[in-house]
Amino acid sequence: MSAAATSPAVGSFYLRRRSPSTAMSMPRFRMAVRSAAVSVTPLLTKLHNDSATPLPLLRHVADAMAADMRAGLAVEGGSNLKMILSYVDSLPSGNEEGLFYALDLGGTNFRVLRVQLGGKQERVIATEFDQVSIPKELMFGTSEQLFDFIASGLAKFAQKEGSKFHLPTGTKREIGFTFSFPVKQTSIDSGILIKWTKGFSVSGTAGKDVVACLNEAMERQGLDMRVSALVNDTVGTLAGARYWDDDVMVAVILGTGTNACYVERADAIPKLQGQVSSSGKTIINTEWGAFSDGLPLTEFDREMDAASINPGEQIFEKTISGMYLGEIVRRVLVKMAEADALFGESVPEKLSTPFVLRTPDICAVQQDISDGLQDVGSILYNVAGVESNLSARKIVVDVCDTIVKRGGRLAGAGIVGILQKMEEDSKGLIFGKRTVVAMDGGLYENYPQYRRYLQEAVTELLGTEISKNVVIEHSKDGSGIGAALLAAANSQYTE
Repeated sequence: MSAAATSPAVGSFYLRRRSPSTAMSMPRFRMAVRSAAVSVTPLLTKLHNDSATPLPLLRHVADAMAADMRAGLAVEGGSNLKMILSYVDSLPSGNEEGLFYALDLGGTNFRVLRVQLGGKQERVIATEFDQVSIPKELMFGTSEQLFDFIASGLAKFAQKEGSKFHLPTGTKREIGFTFSFPVKQTSIDSGILIKWTKGFSVSGTAGKDVVACLNEAMERQGLDMRVSALVNDTVGTLAGARYWDDDVMVAVILGTGTNACYVERADAIPKLQGQVSSSGKTIINTEWGAFSDGLPLTEFDREMDAASINPGEQIFEKTISGMYLGEIVRRVLVKMAEADALFGESVPEKLSTPFVLRTPDICAVQQDISDGLQDVGSILYNVAGVESNLSARKIVVDVCDTIVKRGGRLAGAGIVGILQKMEEDSKGLIFGKRTVVAMDGGLYENYPQYRRYLQEAVTELLGTEISKNVVIEHSKDGSGIGAALLAAANSQYTE
């Protein structure tokens, strides 16, 4: 997924502020660059045109998303969308009690969490969590190395269990495992890895049960814990949000990568082939990052895709998610620097480094409202070794906005596609009442322009009246607590 052998952490999204000392240490900019504003215009115009997301295009994307969902539900391999069965038939009710753990592996960090649940009256009594960065070499190492590292972090966390947490006598600790990569789920507590995404390329895991991989690693660490639920991060987010709000029907992750899941009627899944869901409903993990129909792609998207570790795959993800937005912008700026001397006569070597410009950087660029765009200048210099004048900085802001606007609006169209499919199957289920879409992920949480563009697209597509019923709600860190709740709901000790 990345053009380089390693890729940056975008999940831990943040905004960097320019320090006064940074501004003072910058060299004077070469004024000869001023003519760049005019010469770049044709390239910028083409970028605007190629990235445009007018309403008819968004309608096509929403319709195509709904059609691909149906095709993926009809038969295995029926569309780009895998429409994976989660085996989550009942969502948390609020009655869950006891101590449960969660492990969330979904990007360049993994999180461990414990929660003490007190049933309907007390709900969540206490939580604690920790986050561990995954060394880049482990993203390209062996399965055993990666899972041993994770189990070791989990064991250290378990040792710090405080007095607020109580394990009932005669029981063993249970854990919900959020594994945010494409998995062919075979039961609530087992699943075969289809392939690694998000820049991971770990050998020896594809085709194996990831729960078995974790269980074996926990055994090697001497950790006495049982995985009682394997969930995707979007499924965990939906469960975590639904615990507090019964109107939650869809969950979307927009962070390093992206995905969506939703509550589906069992009788609307032909490929279930007679398997019965106890509730008549189940959660479907769409793996929508693989969607590609009708997307407005530029030459820069195609170049980035060709240089990635999975060419031709995960095109929607490469267009809308945090791992790629900064890289697309960087590629545009390199072309402008080469063709139109945007930053002077030569292209800084640093700017030519894949993934050197990250999505948090372009977010910070868009937050600069100063007359001279000093923060933009600092970011360009510190991150990409670029000297810039005001006209060049304005163009950089425009490029960032163009790529982010496309990403946010396409994500909004994807959400509408899911809602549309659900409404077509059950009139009034979605558009006739309050419906909540739970959102999580650093990109959505920390990028205000992206959020706004996403919401605008949803409102444009649904119209003012219907969109009033669709609540897009941030569910921070929902997947972790959701996994613990699903571990509780599927506990071997549940009567």
